[in-house]
Amino acid sequence: MEESTEQRASSRNLKVMASLMRFLRPYLWHVVGAVVALTFTAGITLSLGQGLRLLVDQGFGPGAAANLDQTIMIFMVMVVFLAIGTFSRFYLVSWVGERVSADLRREVYCHVVELHPGFFETNLSGEIQSRITTDTTLLQTVIGSSVSMALRNVLIFLGGIILMFITNPKLTGIVLLCVPLVIVPIIVFGQRVRSLSRTTQDRVATFGGFVGESLKNIKIVQAFNHQQADSETFSQQVEDAFDVALLRIKYRAWLTMVVIALVFGAIAFMLWVGGHDVIEGVISAGELAAFIFYAMMVAMSVGVISEVYGDLQRAAGATERLLELLYAKNLITAPENPAVFSEPVTGKLELDCVSFSYPSRPDDWAIDDLSITLQAGKSIALVGSSGAGKSTLVDLILRFFDVQKGAIRFDGIDIRQLAPESLREHIALVPQQPVLFSTTVLENIRYGRPDASNEAVREAAQAAYAEEFIEKLPDGYDSFVGESGVRLSGGQRQRIAIARAILNNPRLLLLDEATSALDAESEYKVQQALERLMKDRTSIVIAHRLATVVNIDTIAVLDHGRLVATGTHQELLNSSSLYARWANLQFGDTPIEKAS
Repeated sequence: MEESTEQRASSRNLKVMASLMRFLRPYLWHVVGAVVALTFTAGITLSLGQGLRLLVDQGFGPGAAANLDQTIMIFMVMVVFLAIGTFSRFYLVSWVGERVSADLRREVYCHVVELHPGFFETNLSGEIQSRITTDTTLLQTVIGSSVSMALRNVLIFLGGIILMFITNPKLTGIVLLCVPLVIVPIIVFGQRVRSLSRTTQDRVATFGGFVGESLKNIKIVQAFNHQQADSETFSQQVEDAFDVALLRIKYRAWLTMVVIALVFGAIAFMLWVGGHDVIEGVISAGELAAFIFYAMMVAMSVGVISEVYGDLQRAAGATERLLELLYAKNLITAPENPAVFSEPVTGKLELDCVSFSYPSRPDDWAIDDLSITLQAGKSIALVGSSGAGKSTLVDLILRFFDVQKGAIRFDGIDIRQLAPESLREHIALVPQQPVLFSTTVLENIRYGRPDASNEAVREAAQAAYAEEFIEKLPDGYDSFVGESGVRLSGGQRQRIAIARAILNNPRLLLLDEATSALDAESEYKVQQALERLMKDRTSIVIAHRLATVVNIDTIAVLDHGRLVATGTHQELLNSSSLYARWANLQFGDTPIEKAS
């Protein structure tokens, strides 16, 4: 079991490295420049040790003023070169860090928005947001800072060891005896730090999602006086994240303490041996000073590496979380050679023996052997109790899920043979709760057709009977609607959603309880807009209130995912006991005739 765990960890490490290399590859020359700058600055830093040796051995004797002046001048020149190299290193490494993080953030988001909607049923939007923002920010910090420090100190460590060996092999051997003692705790503690870093990021994402959800629904929170309970829940989540972070900090602190104790203990022993060698005349004071300088540089580099290693482990944990999103499989994809619609697209829809069950309930058919044919330009209403499968059918038509049995055909083509974008280009959805984005009225209407002109947007608003209230807004079409359209009433939001659908000019229109949540006056205006929108378009209307569908060409009665009856309102009153019972509950003794 331990071996398999190590193998999995090694596999994850390789996957993380391979993915990061893929993002680094386009900026190879920037990386090369950064490495050159790192090598140059490390070399300059190490060469200061030889200057120190010359200064001690030749700079303080009688008549050594000229040598001292020359040594100091060389030292100043080296400092200037060091400063230039440090600038280049910092700029290039920081640039690469920012660039890679931006590319990774963009690619993850672009992949996530293409994923099938079922993915978001098991992955909270707040957690995904945390990964795309917080985790990539952490990764940018590590690449732009910690990696630079790690590489620089690795070079100093290796160069220092070499120069120490050249200066005095015996003393170098003493120092090297302690290297394994230093490396072992770095590896052991580092693995634990990485695991805890991943847990910390997960906890942060959890309470981040909780914050987003509670603030988005602040009116419900306050209406039910749930502020105190939510505050306590959030506080507990914050404390849980803090406890994990504290444990991670303790491991890093122990790592740093052990490394420093071992390294400087080795230096102390080396100083004792070297001091006796100077007293006995085996080596000069300058050689010992240079060796001490290199030993200190090596010691400090090991200390920095031990600290940075923890940051790198945190970055590895964050990268793993990002890669999970980046490599999440999309279950709804275009075929290798997608079919293409014949022009013009008519909007004919066929559901042929369709059966579907949700992945979470594979043995429960949400749609069971359902067949419907809807001719182009005609309308059908789907009625049934909650759970009958009405909204599921809308999801299937939009290909948010694929059917397990049967087929759905749009203009005679199985929608699984179409690219999802090609299919949805000819469909417009007006949901029960209209979705508006935190931008202007103009951009919300234009959402379905980003290239639409302002005049086309205005015409769509007029057709949706929306212009009358839009022009009364403070900035008209440029008015900001607030988060989810909070500055507008329900009827106003719905009419903007209808204007968006009109602008999209679809061949198939899906109306999901588009008027159920409105007052009588708003419903009348929205109904007018819907009737104009539905004209000459294939339309599917989901309704609980039968009064809204009496003018629909065909009404389909659904019960537990099965089609039990079809016909007009009047026909169903006579032929379907289920429909007649619903009509009696809603209308009582008042008959509802089809409007002329």
